[in-house]
Amino acid sequence: MPRSLLTLLRRRLFWLTLLLTVWLLCSGQAQAGPIADRLAAFPDWGRKPTLAAAQGDLIYPDWLRGDWQLTSTLVDLAAPLAPELVTPGFEGNRVQLGQPVTCLVRFVATLPMSQGFIPIVMRTPPQTVADRAFNGLSLARAYLGDEVVKAVKVDATNPNRQLTLLNGNRQLESTVTARTVETSDDQFITVERFQQVFRGGAIPYFNEVETTTAYRQAPSRVLADQVTAVYLSPQDPDFLKAQNRPVALYRYQLELAMQT
Repeated sequence: MPRSLLTLLRRRLFWLTLLLTVWLLCSGQAQAGPIADRLAAFPDWGRKPTLAAAQGDLIYPDWLRGDWQLTSTLVDLAAPLAPELVTPGFEGNRVQLGQPVTCLVRFVATLPMSQGFIPIVMRTPPQTVADRAFNGLSLARAYLGDEVVKAVKVDATNPNRQLTLLNGNRQLESTVTARTVETSDDQFITVERFQQVFRGGAIPYFNEVETTTAYRQAPSRVLADQVTAVYLSPQDPDFLKAQNRPVALYRYQLELAMQT
């Protein structure tokens, strides 16, 4: 694989974390809680928060159901452990500051699932979930190009596992391992943590990423504040130096405009 393309893919691995979480929602009148407080403290973040194991799909408020045009803009970035520890491509990602990227995303209705992923059908209203395969393909092609991204597949037995197939027999496997949410009458905030494995080079490239998202609803659109934190995986030789602290932080402003 050309070195320039490998560098591009590694620089943008943090963007591909969005292929799994694909956005949570909240109102601007947020009641303070541990997640909201951590988001407000950016970039002064310490160690990883304690999260529950991810079970089943992520359920969204029904007012997000439908088709949207997403605009995502990187507005800030930080390397909390620099200069001792800096992730590959961090400085190169500065060129993305203020550059909006747009694509279509979709949230759909589904029957609630019981344990064992068997639908509950007894007069239970449908729930809203992200169309992960559609959204993942749309977002990946927006960032990497149609010629690079071949397909996105979601595990039929585990909605938290997703595979992005790239040209040159390369692939990115992403698995949500933990999550938590904070909700109130006017707020929906979440943290999701997932493991990524990029295969296609001489050796697999491992990454651990955590995304915190807080949205507010506006007429015909949704606005959001999102932070993606990158941690070193246990396979990294500098893992012990980082001590479960983020080595890179990326902050985005998101806007979802309703499509008619």
